[in-house]
Amino acid sequence: MLSRVAENIYWMARYIERVENTARLISAATNLMLDLPKGMRQGWGPLIAIAGCDEIYRKRHDEYGERAVLRFMIGAKDNPDSILESLQSARENCRTIRDIVPREVWEQINALYFFGGEHMQEGLTKRGRHPFLKQIVLRCQTIAGKVSGTMNRDQGYQFLRLGYNIERADMTTRILDVSSADLLHEDGPDLEPFASTRWMAVLNSISAYQMYRRSQQPRVQRSAVVRFVLQDTAFPRAVYYCINQVEAGISLLPRNASSMRVIGRLKRSLTSPDIGGLDQESLHAFIDELQVTISELHQELSGTWFLPPPATASNAD
Repeated sequence: MLSRVAENIYWMARYIERVENTARLISAATNLMLDLPKGMRQGWGPLIAIAGCDEIYRKRHDEYGERAVLRFMIGAKDNPDSILESLQSARENCRTIRDIVPREVWEQINALYFFGGEHMQEGLTKRGRHPFLKQIVLRCQTIAGKVSGTMNRDQGYQFLRLGYNIERADMTTRILDVSSADLLHEDGPDLEPFASTRWMAVLNSISAYQMYRRSQQPRVQRSAVVRFVLQDTAFPRAVYYCINQVEAGISLLPRNASSMRVIGRLKRSLTSPDIGGLDQESLHAFIDELQVTISELHQELSGTWFLPPPATASNAD
């Protein structure tokens, strides 16, 4: 397979997953605002932090108002990770490889791109936000279903699998890191119900609440949520599960030794028995290290199978 094709497939998957994750995140944050007492609302700033776009946002905005943050996350052209810009990137990557992916996948991505642009203003309103985001998630899942049901399990599919799962693992670590740092302390009976509500929001951000309840326990507790989100081997959005999927995909590709070594380091970190008991500072440091290693894994994939970046003028000389 051509390096260009592999890279386009990989990034198409990452952008579609990014769109779905962003829609889920905004929806969960909106619901959390309704569940918490007015004096305990966390504001909209954490959404920008989770997306990793704080520097871009602060250049254009002085405060984290609801409408400004939502416009930035949903439709801002100067935010490369907004829903609409990610859809544009996914569509462009798919357009160049239409002979590789099933035609239905291209049609669904194209339709989603136009849906997002036509209905963005509705998504910025309180009344229209939920149905808009619900449609975004549903259409992203439809694309994933089309891929799963109609695409050959060849090398192209493995790169698509890598894109979906690396993006998913990265976003899950971001949600856990930023959300847990901002959560209420669970050190008093009066605050405990509100802390539980916000840990539920962490689970809802990755659609994990129901599966958590099935596999863990009825009560939502910090240590159990951290273990489930990072270490569960059966839930598709848990970090360990995603890394297992990446490992399975890479094992079917040539020249995979360096990438497999990085995956080995990730899996050894994630099997630590003490993850659930880490205090906030230690958890933050642990997740930082995970994110650095996930980024290193992406760099290994890029260096092994994708085209090198264009040479600069100085390099050309």
